[in-house]
Amino acid sequence: MLQQNPASTAFPLLKNPSLVIAILLLLDSFHFVFARLLRTYLPPVPAALFVLGLAAVETAVFLAWKRQIQLHILRQHLAFFAAVGFLVAGATALSFTSVRYVDAGTASMLAQTTTLFALAFGLFWLRERLHRNELLGAGVALLGIFAISFQPGDVLRLGSLIVLGSSFLYALHAAVVKRYGQEIDFANFFLFRVGSTTFFLLLFVLIQGPDSWQWPSGFAWLVLLLVATVDVIFSRVLYYLALRRLQISHHAILLTLSPVIAVLWSLLLFGEAPTWQGFLDGLAVLLGVTIVTWQQRQQRAASS
Repeated sequence: MLQQNPASTAFPLLKNPSLVIAILLLLDSFHFVFARLLRTYLPPVPAALFVLGLAAVETAVFLAWKRQIQLHILRQHLAFFAAVGFLVAGATALSFTSVRYVDAGTASMLAQTTTLFALAFGLFWLRERLHRNELLGAGVALLGIFAISFQPGDVLRLGSLIVLGSSFLYALHAAVVKRYGQEIDFANFFLFRVGSTTFFLLLFVLIQGPDSWQWPSGFAWLVLLLVATVDVIFSRVLYYLALRRLQISHHAILLTLSPVIAVLWSLLLFGEAPTWQGFLDGLAVLLGVTIVTWQQRQQRAASS
């Protein structure tokens, strides 16, 4: 079961780990779809800045209303939040940029190379251990990811390289959070995480110069508010709830289901259908995840 925390106390349904994972997979699949939607209204880095900025304001207003903001947590862990903010800002800016070069479904599948980086960080830095069946499931899932991600020509495309850079930064951020952020009060952790990310995105915009800046139109503000609420607040709260309980390697493997859902969204919203190879590779991902989750259930049954 997921650890108790203020978020799960406020929302009793979040005490159900299966429900948390199911909703997380659904919301996580929207990331590149939202990024593609926003490219119509804003350049990628300003779009990311406005999304994270709105999320930071929403979170701060809510916690101020609850009187839960503790600034001493930011002072005590300033280096941690600076590192996390920089990594997430870089990953977000790159992911928003990537959809200018690749479609949302392909970008989502390429982004699952995060699993490779997360497994490496989990095994070699955090000293996690995987059962041989989990390694088998991870291998099958990763074969599916490789087959999807590295089809002829894709790996050499600029968009693919951008997604790979984003995946590396986000996996590194997850490892840093898992290693150093477990004991930080969850609500304040989330506030200072989105706040520090907004700060670094603002620096990125300033470094790019005034030519990269564009002020949103009236309707664009509504889209930005939707993305900030769904893709940052709801999605990332569930992401960190799961990360606090699961090993980073298990967490990453389960999220390999996300691109399968993203492909369905791309088909529904943009009319982009995967090839037969894409369907087969998606089935490989599903099979790998099934093996991993089956092994986890066996281990929980044995321990109880």
